[in-house]
Amino acid sequence: MEIKILRSGMLTTIQDLGRRGHRAEGVPWSGAMDGFALRVANLLVGNPEDTAALECTLLGPELVFSTAALVAVAGAEFEGMESWHPQVIAAGGRLKLGAARRGCRAYLAVAGGFDLPRVLGSCSTYLRAGLGGFAGRALRDGDVLQAPEIMRPMAGHWRVDARIFPAYAPAPTVRVVRGAQADEFGGVLFDSEFKIMAQSDRMGVRLGGRRLARIGGAAELVSSAVAPGTVQIPPDGQPIILMADAQTIGGYPQAAHVISTDLPLVAQLRPGDELKFAEVPLNEAHQLALERERTLAILREGLAQKFR
Repeated sequence: MEIKILRSGMLTTIQDLGRRGHRAEGVPWSGAMDGFALRVANLLVGNPEDTAALECTLLGPELVFSTAALVAVAGAEFEGMESWHPQVIAAGGRLKLGAARRGCRAYLAVAGGFDLPRVLGSCSTYLRAGLGGFAGRALRDGDVLQAPEIMRPMAGHWRVDARIFPAYAPAPTVRVVRGAQADEFGGVLFDSEFKIMAQSDRMGVRLGGRRLARIGGAAELVSSAVAPGTVQIPPDGQPIILMADAQTIGGYPQAAHVISTDLPLVAQLRPGDELKFAEVPLNEAHQLALERERTLAILREGLAQKFR
């Protein structure tokens, strides 16, 4: 099956769950900014959860399908297709995702996935290095994706129960564990509201608000490991939340680290949205991660029944 890109949208890339196991060599994870949404989109069409899908940002693509296909969109709500439930596109049919009405990023999964090579074990696109995905870049008008012709049975019109979703909101409270240099900033990080800045991208979400100053003018730091979720404080005092394409080491102070279950909340924020931070102990972060996996396991089993 061919899927032709008539309009590519603002930023549409191929992403899966990331390029794991290579950070020691300086290779970022990449992968979906909202891993929860990617996993659910794939489950909705009967794919393994780590199958590559389209990550669509703020303004979606327009596609035409050469044969019938089962597709699903999860994450942000875009004009043109209801999120969180599967839909059949007829042979020769078009799917046009317009502007995002709510949230920032949606994941468009196609039954069977895309025929793409894996680079270092992943199909994810790392734009800065031109690595993976479709020729290492964002999709452009006129590109053609190849996919297997798979049509799975689908019973009735249904969608995922919203009660299992992360607490998506334009002004969420994002839970964090303390970072290595948390004490150098007092309680300012947790007493302030921050706005999402337009300079944000897949590497990091930049925040604007009350300036965070290191107490006592502490000395410069030796660079140390960072990961998606690390909250760094650069010299201008405006926090940066590192995201999917984050570098592997950094020299800025680390005030906190966003817990894995709340990273989807950050991924769905758009410029002008706001957030607050709330500290939780590490054992609570672990418990929340386990609960999220149990929820997905129940969903996985329930959806598997629909494809039998």
